[in-house]
Amino acid sequence: MSVSVKREGFFYRNGGFAPARSEPGGAAAGRAKTMAYSILSTHNRSGDMSRLQIQFDAMASHDITYVGIIQTARASGLESFPLPYVLTNCHNSLCAVGGTINEDDHLFGLSAAKKYGGEFVPAHQAVIHSYMRERYAAPGKMILGSDSHTRYGAYGCMAIGEGGPELARQLLKKTYDIPYPPVVAIHLTGSPRPGVGPQDVALALVGATFQSGAVKNAVLEFLGPGVAALSMDYRSGIDVMTTESTCLSSVWCTDERTKAHLTALGRGDQYRALSPADGAYYDGLIEIDLSAVEPMIALPFHPSNAYPIREFKANMQDLLHQVDVDTAERLGVKNSPSLLSKVQGHTFQVDQGVIAGCSGGTYQNLKRAAEILKGASTGSGGFWLSCYPGSMPIHLELTKNGYLADLMTAGCSIRSCFCGPCFGAGDVPANGCFSIRHSTRNFPNREGSKPGDGQISYVALMDARSIAATALNGGILTAADELEAVPADRPDESWTYDDSAYKSRVYYGVGKPRPEEPLVFGPNITDWPEQIPLPENLLLTCCAAIYDPVTTTDELIPSGETSSYRSNPIKLSQFALSRKCPKYVSNAQKVQAEETKRRSGAAKDFPVDTGIGSFIMALKPGDGSAREQAASCQRVLGGCANVAAEYATKRYRSNVINWGMLPFIAKDVKDWNIQEGDSLCIPGIKALLEGDGEEIDATLIQEGKQTPVRLTLPGLTREERDIILAGCLINYYAK
Repeated sequence: MSVSVKREGFFYRNGGFAPARSEPGGAAAGRAKTMAYSILSTHNRSGDMSRLQIQFDAMASHDITYVGIIQTARASGLESFPLPYVLTNCHNSLCAVGGTINEDDHLFGLSAAKKYGGEFVPAHQAVIHSYMRERYAAPGKMILGSDSHTRYGAYGCMAIGEGGPELARQLLKKTYDIPYPPVVAIHLTGSPRPGVGPQDVALALVGATFQSGAVKNAVLEFLGPGVAALSMDYRSGIDVMTTESTCLSSVWCTDERTKAHLTALGRGDQYRALSPADGAYYDGLIEIDLSAVEPMIALPFHPSNAYPIREFKANMQDLLHQVDVDTAERLGVKNSPSLLSKVQGHTFQVDQGVIAGCSGGTYQNLKRAAEILKGASTGSGGFWLSCYPGSMPIHLELTKNGYLADLMTAGCSIRSCFCGPCFGAGDVPANGCFSIRHSTRNFPNREGSKPGDGQISYVALMDARSIAATALNGGILTAADELEAVPADRPDESWTYDDSAYKSRVYYGVGKPRPEEPLVFGPNITDWPEQIPLPENLLLTCCAAIYDPVTTTDELIPSGETSSYRSNPIKLSQFALSRKCPKYVSNAQKVQAEETKRRSGAAKDFPVDTGIGSFIMALKPGDGSAREQAASCQRVLGGCANVAAEYATKRYRSNVINWGMLPFIAKDVKDWNIQEGDSLCIPGIKALLEGDGEEIDATLIQEGKQTPVRLTLPGLTREERDIILAGCLINYYAK
C-alpha cells in the first residue's frame, strides 16, 4: 500500500516518528517545533497562539471573485490596498456568455489596481496559482487567495484559499481569525517510478484521506527523504491538490532545490531553510511510499473516488456501473448514456484528454507529455487532446525547446493560460462522452454539461503522463507505465524562467495607489443589495433539502457560464442551486416576498419582532470552491441560515457567517426528515447571539405538526456573532 494514515499523535525524532502514547507529555512544546508553527507565529497578531489572528504577506484573486471583493471593501471604507494584491484574469477570459461582461470586469480590475495600488495580470498571461508561485511564494510567507486551490506549500509558503469576505477583511487591515489548526505530517519516502506523476501521488493521498476527514481543516507538513526525489514542479503538482483532502493549508521542507528554483525566478534572496525541529509534535501521520504509487484514475464524481488504473481496468464493469448509479441518484439524470458502452473487450475508450491549469499546466508535465507523443499521432478518430500551459513563461520555454511543436504535430491543440477546463468553461465534452483530465476537480457538471437539459458528460482525473499514453493509443485508456519506454522525472529537472511577457503586459502598481483614478464600471457591475440586521426572532422556511453525503459549492452555485454574472449579485442569485434543486430560487423568492410585506407593514397580523427568511438543509455542505457566491446568493434571496450535520470546509462556513447567515449544526438533522416547505420557528435568536450561548431550542413545523428541536452554533467568536447580528460583513464594518 502506498499511503498509510495514522490518526494519533506522533513526535518527530531523529528523522523518525514515535507515537505520543509512548512519550506522555510534551505535546504543547512539540507543537512549537513544526514548520507550521514557526510561520503562523510570525504572522499572528493576537498574542495567543490558541486563537490566531493572521495578517498575510500577499493576496490573489481571479476575475470570478475580485469585483465582489473590491466592491465589499469599497463599501466598507477601502482607500488603498494595504498589502500586495494580485488580480489575475484566468477564469472569464474565454467565456462568451454575457456579451461584454467579462471584459467589463477586466477593465474594472485594471482601474482598481491603478486606484488602490495593485498588480493586474491581463487575460491569457497566467493561471492565478502559476503566477503566484513564480512571483510571490517564498519560504516563511503566508498568502491568502479567493480560490480554493491557493496552495504554495512546495515553496515553504503557507497559502490558504478562502471566500471573498476574508480577503476584504485583509484589505480593511483586519485579521484572519481561526483556532490553531491541527498539523499532520506527510512523510515521503522512496522516489516515483517512471510514468508516475504528481497527480498520481495526489490522488492516492486524497483517496486515502477525504472520506474519513482525516486531515479536515489541518495543515499538512511534507517532510522526509522522498522530498529530495521530487522537482519543484512535481512538488507543486502534489501540493495544489491537497485542497481536495479538505485540509486548511500545507507547507513543505525547503532544500537546495527550492533555493535553486527561487534563484532561477530571480528571487534567490527570499530563500530560507525550513524543516521541523527534533521533538516536533504532529496530530497525525501519513506515510507515502512514492515508489509504491501507481498511475491513478479518479472516477466521477470526486477526486477521492480514486483507483490505480490497473485496478480500474480489472474491474471496469462494477466500477462503471456504480458511476451509472451515482449519475441517476446524484444528478437526477435517468437513462443517461452509460459508460459501460465504452468498454471494448478488455479496453476502455476515452473521448477527450485535457492537461491544464495550476495542477496540469506545469513545464515538467507538458514536457513529459510531449516526449511521450513525439513523432506519433493522436489519430483522426473521436479522441482529442488539448493542453493549456499555466503561464506565459512556461508557454515560452516550452516553445523555445520545441515541446509545443511536438505536441501540435502529434495532433494536440495548444490553448492559452486559462482555468476553464477546471470549472466547465472550456473543452466541454459531448453528451455521453468521457474526458480524462490533469486538472483539479471532477465534480458533477464541473465539465460544463447541463443535466437539467438532458445532457451528461463525465470527467476522470489522471496524470499528464497517462493522458499522453492514452492519446498515443488513440484514446484507449492506458497507464503511462504500460508503455515500453517512458521518460523518468528527475528531481534536478528545471526550466529557464523568462518573464519578458509579464514585463510587457502586467500592470505593476503595488504600493503605488493613484486615488485620482476612476473605477470603470460596466453595466453588469452592481453593488450588493441591502441586508437587514438580525431580528429578535426568526421564522424560516426550508427552500432546499439535500440529503447527499456531501454537497459541493458547485451544486450551491454552478460553475461555468454563470461565472459571467459574478459581478451582479441579483442576476447571479437566479442560478443558485439551479442544477441541484431547480425550485430553490422560486421557493426563496416567495418567502422573501413575505419578508418584504412584513417590513413594509403590510403583514399586519404578523409579529413585528419576527423576521421571515429561508434556509437550506444539507447534511455536509461546502466541499470544493472557495467562492463566496455559494453563500451570498442564498443571502441575496433572503436566506438566513444553513442547517447541517457538519460543514465540509471551514471556508464555506466562514462565507455563511460573513454573509450574515446562521451556520446551525444539528447532528441528527437527517432524522428530522426536513422537506421543502417545512419551517423552523426560532425565538430569541438575537439574544443568543448577543450573549455567548451556543444552543437554542426551536420548533420544527411540518404540515401543521410541531416538533421541538435543538440547534447549535458551536465555536462562534464574538466578532462572528456581531457580523451575523449586523446582517453581513459590510454592515458590520459600516457600523
